[in-house]
Parts: sequence; structure tokens; C-alpha cells
Amino acid sequence: MKKIYLPFVLLVMLCCSSCVDIEERYDFQDDGSCKVTYGFDMSRAVSVLVNLMADSVKETPQFSLVKDTTLNFYSAIPDSSQQKLSPGEIELAKTSELSVNMNLKRSVMKVTLNHTAKDANDLQYYLQNVSKIALSSQINAVTSNDKANKAIDARQMVAGQDYYSYDITPHKFYRIIDKAKFNAFLKKTKATFMMAKAMLIDMPYKVILRFAHPVKKIDNSKAVLSADRREVTLVTSMDEVIRNPNVMNLKIDF
Repeated sequence: MKKIYLPFVLLVMLCCSSCVDIEERYDFQDDGSCKVTYGFDMSRAVSVLVNLMADSVKETPQFSLVKDTTLNFYSAIPDSSQQKLSPGEIELAKTSELSVNMNLKRSVMKVTLNHTAKDANDLQYYLQNVSKIALSSQINAVTSNDKANKAIDARQMVAGQDYYSYDITPHKFYRIIDKAKFNAFLKKTKATFMMAKAMLIDMPYKVILRFAHPVKKIDNSKAVLSADRREVTLVTSMDEVIRNPNVMNLKIDF
């Protein structure tokens, strides 16, 4: 099962990829816990990339695979990578849930990662380490077609979200982008972004934060605060982020 999932699943895990509709959702509860959901929808990109694949690839059992399932994130990591994880990272992976909805013939490829952090410290640890776990895994390209590989090569696409620094307490959520790390990410994924633009694939990105109490202050002019002051929504795109990385900075007091 791992060999079948990972070339696809970890391809999009916690990445900012030009071939993914990305949605981050944070649901904060009264007890201080927070459910974090990362949703990645590659369906539109898959519909384009399928046209680049050789007929011989489309006829393989792997391409014909249909899955709609949920599994523990730890169980989706190769044994060789599991052995390299720290105790904290193992606990993080074991308390995360991975959902996969895949039907390449119908151009469906959706992945969702869920984790419930028990408090602010746990949330900060999760956000700072989950991409490291994904990146530590051995990820192979999906097909043997050169053009398709160039567009969906995991080594280019899975750069992770480690270019953020976090400061999270029971009453604030601060996320600041590290421009040096972000520029390094862009350098690694340049070919992927160029391929996406050539195929006219846009890059929508949405962040939704729902709080148990009204927001007192927010420092991001693009973010929209709901009427009850409990939900913050930031809608942007990777094109905009590339032009102005500061658009992803969030400083929210609640």
C-alpha cells in the first residue's frame, strides 16, 4: 500500500505547489485545542498532465488505481523514513490522519491531512515539523514520461512550508514568512512554476482560521474578518505570494 500511495500522496504533502488548490483550515476550541486541516486538490492539474503521459503509462495498473480511503499518517511513511524520526515526530505522525481520494482516469486527486493539536505549544510544534516529516521520505516520480516528470517531480514540488516562523500562544497566532527560505524554495521549484504557467494552471491558496473567541486585532490588510469577528479568511494565489511574500504574514490576537 505504501508503495502505491507515496509517489502521489507525499507529492503534495504540505507543499506550495503550482499544481495544487491549497486550503489551510484552523479550528480553535475553547479548551485551547486546534484542529488543523491541509487540503490539496490536484484534480485540475492531473487533467492536464494526463495528456502528457504515454499511452503505455495510462494502461498500467498503478494509473488505473482508484482509492477513497483514510489512514494514519505514520503508516503511510516508508519504514526507512520512520526509523529516522524523533519520538516527537513519531507521535506527531501517529496523531495525524491522511485521506486520499484518487481516480486518475477521472482526473481526481485529492489529499487531506488532519491533526488536532491539544494546545498552543503542540500546534506550534506540529506546524514547524510536519513538513520535515514529509520531506524526509523517499519520494519517486509518478511516471517514466519525461514531460510529466518535469511537471510533477516530487523533488521539485515538495519544498515544504518550512519558510514560515511561528509564534503561537493561547491568545495569538503569528506567522511570518522568512524571505530567504522562501527565495530558496522558489529556486528549487522554478521549473515547476514555469511548467504550470505554460499549461495555464493557476495557483489558488486559501487560509481559514476559526477562533473560539472574537478576534481583537489582525495585521493583514488582505485578510477578511467575519461579522462575528471569529473567522479570518485569507484568499490569495502563489502568483501573488511570489510577487509579495508578505501577503502570507498573519498576526492575529484573539
